[in-house]
Amino acid sequence: MLITTTVLHPLEVLLQILINNYLLESYCVTVITETKLIFRPPSNVTFMYIHAEINITNLILDASEHGCSDFIVQTSEPENFMAAFETVNHLGDIRRSNKKLIFLPLHDETFNASVLMNILTLKMTGFIANILLVVPSEKCPEYCNYYDLVTHNFVGPDAEVDDPLYLDRWDFGLEQFDKGVNLFPHDMSNMNGKTVKVAAFTYKPYVLLDLDPSDNVLGRDGMELRIIDEFCRWVNCTVEIVRDDENQWGEIYDNLTGVGILGNVIEDRADMGITALYSWYEEYRVMDFSASIIRTAITCIAPAARVLSSWDLPFLPFAWLTWVCLIITFFYASFALFVAQRSTDKIFLSTFGMMLTQTRDDLGNSWRIRSITGWMLVTGLIIDNAYGGGLASSFTVPKYEASIDTVQDIVDRKMEWGATHDAWIFSIILSEEPLIKKLLSQFRTYPAEELKRRSFTRSTAFSVEHLPAGTFAIGEYITKEATEDLELMLENFYYEQCVVMLRKSSPYTAKLSELVGRLHQSGLMLAWETQVALKYLDFKVQLEVKLSRSRRDVDEVNPLSLKQVVVLFRASQSWVKTNYVPTFNHKLNINSVIINNNFPMNFQIFVTKSAIYLL
Repeated sequence: MLITTTVLHPLEVLLQILINNYLLESYCVTVITETKLIFRPPSNVTFMYIHAEINITNLILDASEHGCSDFIVQTSEPENFMAAFETVNHLGDIRRSNKKLIFLPLHDETFNASVLMNILTLKMTGFIANILLVVPSEKCPEYCNYYDLVTHNFVGPDAEVDDPLYLDRWDFGLEQFDKGVNLFPHDMSNMNGKTVKVAAFTYKPYVLLDLDPSDNVLGRDGMELRIIDEFCRWVNCTVEIVRDDENQWGEIYDNLTGVGILGNVIEDRADMGITALYSWYEEYRVMDFSASIIRTAITCIAPAARVLSSWDLPFLPFAWLTWVCLIITFFYASFALFVAQRSTDKIFLSTFGMMLTQTRDDLGNSWRIRSITGWMLVTGLIIDNAYGGGLASSFTVPKYEASIDTVQDIVDRKMEWGATHDAWIFSIILSEEPLIKKLLSQFRTYPAEELKRRSFTRSTAFSVEHLPAGTFAIGEYITKEATEDLELMLENFYYEQCVVMLRKSSPYTAKLSELVGRLHQSGLMLAWETQVALKYLDFKVQLEVKLSRSRRDVDEVNPLSLKQVVVLFRASQSWVKTNYVPTFNHKLNINSVIINNNFPMNFQIFVTKSAIYLL
């Protein structure tokens, strides 16, 4: 509204001063009033005007979504505005830590100043740092020329945060303030010991609670707790831990209630929540997120591939398709031999023998029989040498089952994977990819005791986090003994960003995000991760998981056994054959032995009670 007259009410003069001093950096300001309010809007700030009605929630929501998040309010029932403002705060998508609210009295001389002062007693007022009440002074004459500028303490001891704080007084006659102080003093730089409630539970290495005071004076530690403690050292606040260990991360219900960490934050039982909270979409719709703290990779430790049992080894030299071809060749050659000799006499036995490079008892007097015999002997020689080399390799080099390396592998195996809470799938639950949907259908939640039991059954994979400094966030239900039969998957399920969650438009968000940026710049996040891991995590479990993929490459060195010796060494025409029964401390000479079809060599085997040695 452009000013068309020079006759202004003292309140309007004061409002013009407040706008010029404190709202020039605002993008847009919403004015809610029941009467005509005259002032000159700055050219660089947009103003939106709403006439106070019985239900103004939708109008305030529309203004807020357009960026008009600072408010000038002049109504007879400011409590109705606060109720609507709180509703809009939960429904809207616009978030600001430094929203400004200015409440003005009505021009009516009978206006009761206590109506404005009652705003400070409302619960939702305690979540707004920048609130200013323009209250007619108690010493005001019939035509008021004095106004008190009042806010709440907001900082300091808990019993005093809602108490009124008289900032200054404005004199219309002199058109000046008595003190000239900052009327929005709560910039979060000094909270004077105010208690900040933090929802968390023990989850290493993010948060560790109930520590021995001899190890940690505060009785708590962890990467994210160190951030909160550093934040409170910076802004002079006190940390109070709010716990719901049973529900862990918890969940949020449709009526904006909940349990666990998420429930404590959404219901304002805690000011902020930590403990590996990811940037989940559904939670972002109703809460505020700080800047990203930690980038984590979610994967699984699955049952390790075992060495194949001995009865499988004779079949390993050839692939299954090769075996099928051999069977077809056997029957085809048998049929050809039948046609050639016009008899079924020993056709299968003869064919099988020739495939093993054994000659026929009767060479036959027909060129057809001799031709088939010759070709089969050549074929058998090739097959026999190929099989022999493959068999020697199968017995000397360990053969393992197919390992679980990728998401596709775990889906193909139809293997369950799980943890103690379904928060592990919040980040991918909205995915439309068929592979991810199958993966989600195989996720299960179990109590920690059941997961510990399953870690020895090779029936379940267990979700873990791979953190930036190389450590792993592994549930306490995974023991060192269990990790010996588990290995880390090569492919990650997904990546996530850990954040601190707060109520929407929390006054702490901007300051906390600023601190997180400084911590990343200094490299302290990586240092803290390493320090916490070395001090509190089970080093043996960490090492077993980290080196689980290398386990099969570093097999234990054992003395050579008789079984391996017999398989290793193959004579020029047949396997080493002997009727020798080994006795202790006795030597056996093996002459002209071929190793893997190489040059012949002479060996001696020395048998002792504990092992067989090659000399």
